Amino acid sequence: MEHQEQPHKRRVRYSGTHPKTYKEKYKELQPEKYADTVSKVIRKGSTPAGMHISICVKEILEFLQIQPGQTGLDATLGYGGHTLEMLKCLHSQGHLYALDVDPIESEKTKARLEGLGYGEEILTVLLENFANIDQVSEKAGKFDFVLADLGVSSMQIDNPERGFTYKFEGPLDLRMNPRKGISAAERLKHISQEELQGMLIENADEPYAEEISRAVTGKLRKGREIATTTQLKETIEEALAFVPEKERKEAVKKSCQRVFQALRIDVNQEYEALYAFLEKLPGVLAPGGRVAILTFHSGEDRLVKKSFKELRKAGIYREIAEEVVRPSAEECARNSRARSTKMRWAVKA
Repeated sequence: MEHQEQPHKRRVRYSGTHPKTYKEKYKELQPEKYADTVSKVIRKGSTPAGMHISICVKEILEFLQIQPGQTGLDATLGYGGHTLEMLKCLHSQGHLYALDVDPIESEKTKARLEGLGYGEEILTVLLENFANIDQVSEKAGKFDFVLADLGVSSMQIDNPERGFTYKFEGPLDLRMNPRKGISAAERLKHISQEELQGMLIENADEPYAEEISRAVTGKLRKGREIATTTQLKETIEEALAFVPEKERKEAVKKSCQRVFQALRIDVNQEYEALYAFLEKLPGVLAPGGRVAILTFHSGEDRLVKKSFKELRKAGIYREIAEEVVRPSAEECARNSRARSTKMRWAVKA
């Protein structure tokens, strides 16, 4: 049989200066290959597609005071930016454990860090929820330093196939691990108006929770679909039609951000995981061990603040952050996603 030559398939063109779709941004998606394009995007104050710019790196490292030979834990690996900086502090002595529930991104990050020379002798990456730090510590021993960055990685937000953002058309999924649990679209099918309203208030302080929950459940009851990010965004737009026209665009944008956040927290049971993490944290820290936590909305920050205060009162932490640590103005100008960040820390007695 004659060998048929495969027709040459051209790579997707980076059309014009502003590629429209995520997949066309191949220059940004391969940062190691197109460093000039990536640095240009960062200089503009944006985050390159498929990449995540770590927040509060200087503040975290100043507080953690990592020494060579120590054992540490990055409870939320993500793109691995914080992990890399912590590994550098170890100077090839000691060990860092890193957890993530996202099988897609953690695999990429592990390979990227291996390529930079951080193999299994210094770094152990585990597909594990940070709610299970006690199980990790059983094998790893006590930790001298722990970091938890509770933000969603930009790689997840930017990829429309994951459904984390209302800005792109995609399936309404929102799961950190798309192989587990149910999607946000499924969750909405089985929720009452009262429960959805409560979720929007509890998880995102949504001022239009009643109107939006009524619009969503009303549409689903009529047999109409809310299976994509765009369908949810359009439903929010319909619910806020009563807002004066000159304020409506901004109101819709902010409500979309809050509704997607509330759903993401619910679908991934983020509060339950954070409760478990905070409760088990003292048990995995070595005496004098240090922990830093980055939060991105008031609900998370309240939980962290309350836990740290109570445990200091009980003598379990010898010191905690009295005031919240914020990223510098320069960092917020460089990276708009840093603006809502709050960092709190504690030191084990």
